[in-house]
Amino acid sequence: MASYIRIAIDCMGGDEGISVTVPAAFAFAQRFADTHLLLVGLPDDLERAVAIVAKRYPSVTSERYTILPASEVVTMDDPVDIALRRKKDSSMRVAAQAVKDGLADACISAGNTGAWMAISRYVLKTLFGIDRPAIASALPNQKGGATTVLDLGANVDCSAEHLLQFAIMGTALAQAGDSSRVPSVGLLNIGEELIKGNDVVKQAGELLRQSSLNFYGNVEGNDIFKGTVDVVVCDGFVGNVALKSAEGVSRMMSAMVREEFTRNWFTKLLGLIAMPVLSRFRQRVDNRQYNGAALLGLRGIVIKSHGAADIVAFGCALERAREAVRTGLLKRTALAIAQLTNTQVEVLSAQSGESE
Repeated sequence: MASYIRIAIDCMGGDEGISVTVPAAFAFAQRFADTHLLLVGLPDDLERAVAIVAKRYPSVTSERYTILPASEVVTMDDPVDIALRRKKDSSMRVAAQAVKDGLADACISAGNTGAWMAISRYVLKTLFGIDRPAIASALPNQKGGATTVLDLGANVDCSAEHLLQFAIMGTALAQAGDSSRVPSVGLLNIGEELIKGNDVVKQAGELLRQSSLNFYGNVEGNDIFKGTVDVVVCDGFVGNVALKSAEGVSRMMSAMVREEFTRNWFTKLLGLIAMPVLSRFRQRVDNRQYNGAALLGLRGIVIKSHGAADIVAFGCALERAREAVRTGLLKRTALAIAQLTNTQVEVLSAQSGESE
């Protein structure tokens, strides 16, 4: 088992829970033979689900998965303090603990975002030099690639120093699979000019310009989807609004295409002729394939899936977890932080001296 990439899965989390997570996990394991699944949840429920699903995936033998029992479940409505302090044997807690104990290389949940962040932070702690973890994910852009955006909702109020830390972590994530790449970083703002934005954004821009990061400058919301830069940094309030807006546009465009080409026999014929193009378009705007956000800044690889994820989307999130382990995301993030921490301290010290 030592050669496997081990992923602990909170099978109880999400809107659909086991009916999505277990089939997605087995489908994922069939595609990637280098993975071992740690299925975490209520043991009786898990064993029943596994008994049914395993029949459809004979290549995923019992050696490829382990059931880790948990006696409690964090619901989507549970307050953070209930999830963290009272449900100490929840499937979320057991999954995160598996990473801390070295049983798993990564963990994933589609459950309550606030609870998952709080539990992961409590169990795993933050990396040295990082004050707050951030949620980061990739959004599709016009260039055919994806733009890494963070924070997507973990931190509503951020300081300039937090935004600099997000940029460091986002750079490490964007370098996945190619450590020689130097991703460009943009600071989300209401305009490209240096005078634009509130005081925090202006201060963050100054810190980024004095850092060793490949800082492009201020970018606007449309630059995320134009692919102007590789990494876009913002606070969690703005980032979450951008993410939800993108998801809404994706669903709307897909619905419009389906409606337009089913109106009458002529549009149906046009739709049939254009099917290859439409298929590629639907794939480009299908937000399911971008499911799986990394909780960066923790001493372990933690992935958050969308709560409404279906089997396809949850499988994509599992792929994000595997890729993060395979490319050494945790080590690269820690190294990037270590390399830039001294620079950050020097910049802050210099600014402090100027203000005296």
